[in-house]
Amino acid sequence: MNESGLQQLDSLRAELADLTARRDIQQALNDYMRGQDRLLPDLQRQAFHEDGWVDCGLFAGRAWEFVDFAQGFLAQCDASQHLIGQVDIKLDGKRAQGEVYFIAHHRTIEKGEKFDLFIAGRYHDEYEDRGTGWKISRRKEIVDWARTDPAADSFLREQTSLHLARRGAAG
Repeated sequence: MNESGLQQLDSLRAELADLTARRDIQQALNDYMRGQDRLLPDLQRQAFHEDGWVDCGLFAGRAWEFVDFAQGFLAQCDASQHLIGQVDIKLDGKRAQGEVYFIAHHRTIEKGEKFDLFIAGRYHDEYEDRGTGWKISRRKEIVDWARTDPAADSFLREQTSLHLARRGAAG
């Protein structure tokens, strides 16, 4: 293979490594969100390095302890749905930084009344590949806005044939 061919091959390898890192980081983000919504703490923990750190304002500490904190809150909700928006990742070797937009919906119950709590914000993340795959090493949650509304479920009550969500792996 000539010099030009070797350069092309090196370029393709670098591009493949970049794409693979981005895919693996995205999978960690997906595991985190799905673990929250389905109440699967092991899946949510999978997104973090064991010594990872989370600061969400209400909690600042070890990531795996944060998972217990978050799962405790989410278990009190009838349902939740966390959606990922734009994801901006800056790779630097085996480290990366990211900003991840999210919107989270929580169906809460207070004094017997159902409410919809919406939170929109961004995660400022640091990721590392330590030989076990790309995972979150640090996360700071920034809330851009939030609102709480009384639940309005007439549609769900009237549509008895809908497949309503369940929590857990099968949900």
